[in-house]
Amino acid sequence: MNIEERNEKIELYGSGYDLLNSVLAEVPQEAMKFKPAPTEWSVHEIIIHIADSESNAALRARKLIAEPGSTLMGYDQDVWANVLKYDEHDLEDALEITRLARKTTYKLLKSQPDEVFNHSVVHPEYEAPYTFEKWIDLYSGHIPGHIEQIKNNLKLWKERK
Repeated sequence: MNIEERNEKIELYGSGYDLLNSVLAEVPQEAMKFKPAPTEWSVHEIIIHIADSESNAALRARKLIAEPGSTLMGYDQDVWANVLKYDEHDLEDALEITRLARKTTYKLLKSQPDEVFNHSVVHPEYEAPYTFEKWIDLYSGHIPGHIEQIKNNLKLWKERK
């Protein structure tokens, strides 16, 4: 990834919260807990997942910057959703966590010298070193990917209504 591509992805990362808010404005309250299938997440659960994932992403970015070569914590998102009872979490709190994690990490990314983006760490779910490039690829697309999931949930909810 060249510097221009990296900067574009960092800008996409920085706009993630606003993109999420825009799509959530289209979701009626009564559709928030609709699950397309028993094993799939509702919009509400997706938002809680995003908050947990963004919290982890913020920590991972900081590890990549400050402690290259160290080991990250892995987690099973489906186990977290079930055991932590995502359907019972407060949506507004989750959105605020997401907003702050994105805002502070975006500012941090923008202030880093180029050489930091060559850092890597050990991720328990990947054999190869987990590079900053990998982090930027994953998290710049994380919210947009879930926006598609939210739109699909809303479409299915409308069809079943």
